[in-house]
Amino acid sequence: MDAHLKNLDLFNPSEEFRMLRSTVRNFTREEVEPQALSSDRKEYFNTELFKHLGGLGLLGITVPETYGGAGLDALAAVIVHEELSASDPGFCLAFLAHALLCANNIAANASEEQKRRYLPKLCSGEWIGAMGLSEPGVGTDVLGMTTTAQKQKDGYVLNGRKMWITNGTVDDKKTPCDVLLLYARDGASSEDRSISTFIIERGFSGFSVGQKITDKLGMRASNTAELCFDNCSVPLQNLVGREGESLTHMMRNLEIERLGLAAMSLGIARRSIEVMVTYANEREAFGKKLTGFGQVQRLIAESYSEYQAARAYVYNTARKIDLHKAGQRLDSDGVKLFASRIGKQIAERAIQVLGGYGYVGAYVVERLWRDAKLLEIGGGTSEAHQKNICADLARISDLSRVL
Repeated sequence: MDAHLKNLDLFNPSEEFRMLRSTVRNFTREEVEPQALSSDRKEYFNTELFKHLGGLGLLGITVPETYGGAGLDALAAVIVHEELSASDPGFCLAFLAHALLCANNIAANASEEQKRRYLPKLCSGEWIGAMGLSEPGVGTDVLGMTTTAQKQKDGYVLNGRKMWITNGTVDDKKTPCDVLLLYARDGASSEDRSISTFIIERGFSGFSVGQKITDKLGMRASNTAELCFDNCSVPLQNLVGREGESLTHMMRNLEIERLGLAAMSLGIARRSIEVMVTYANEREAFGKKLTGFGQVQRLIAESYSEYQAARAYVYNTARKIDLHKAGQRLDSDGVKLFASRIGKQIAERAIQVLGGYGYVGAYVVERLWRDAKLLEIGGGTSEAHQKNICADLARISDLSRVL
């Protein structure tokens, strides 16, 4: 075997990646973990801690250095999401919405002028960003959106609502995020399904938070909101690209979003395994440690093997994805479909191993289980991924290219 291949570390392929993981893991242990349980219970988005990620160079992880970002790739994004989610998936979801859905999207699709206006402040943490796609009656079927953008002489007038928007509000006063990347239908009639992308700023006339969505099952450490557009005035220069280009923008960004969500499941799975193994090694029943019982051995062993399989799939996909291209949906859907299932499943096994202790918040795994459920819904449901994967495979004439 080639010596280079033999020594290749899929998860930390260079010293730069090892340092990144070490930095984020230390930050997570020292800064994120102490506040995780409290933030979940209070449904509190820790904006001050979030802005510290800017000082570490993480809020623009995939943004070119020219605009204040780290200029790193999909593999780096996966490392950060896995590490943060091992402690606080809700906090990590806010990071994903900002760094991947907003900043990365602007870096990939916006004009030079727009990049220079928005990216430096998004990368530093001075501004908090979000992305508006889902609507009250429209989730997976994005072409069915009803938010409209009517072109005027000096700009656009937007009307409609967006729902389930992570970072849509940044506090309990229903203050909107600083920057929102928004998708809206630009057609003159309901039959015209052309969609365009706009950058909305806090303070734009007609832009407001309808409601802050509370009492969520999980991801309670990130804010979720309904956003309203009532004759919202948007300057011409805030159109991203050309009218009707949104589907291309979405495809470029959905792939890295789904990869990030899959990496979050890895963090949940890894932490759950750590908790159940530690507990099973310490707890005794009927005169022996729990690790001596076959039922517990099965739960731990299957969890470990599934985590390692999912981790290899996620990292190998991250290694191959080009952030500047679309058309890589097959495996970005595949990793999220597989990893989201095992993340929730392993968290549930950890609860089972811990018994009553697993059912209470102090032992972490019940929170991880609640957070894990969102990953089977957000960023595309598991059912949508199944449909996409089947359709993509059916279009490939030579399956030996992917199998």
